[in-house]
Amino acid sequence: MRTLLALLMIAAAAPALGQDSGTPKKKKVIRLDALTVEGKIQKPQAFYILQRSNLNFEELNKPESFVPKVVQSVDKQPF
Repeated sequence: MRTLLALLMIAAAAPALGQDSGTPKKKKVIRLDALTVEGKIQKPQAFYILQRSNLNFEELNKPESFVPKVVQSVDKQPF
């Protein structure tokens, strides 16, 4: 079945491949004038100096307990 279908497709395409219009095609020529660009390419020159961050990890280890604040929030009325 597949081979029959393939043969039919080839037979149908063969006449289309051999067709020629008989008239020569005219070539279209586009001529452009030369364009000269003169100048210098400037490279951006910029840099940043950032100060070092002062990391303070001492604030993470607070001796203060937050348990009393949690207990107070539970004891209060919600609305």
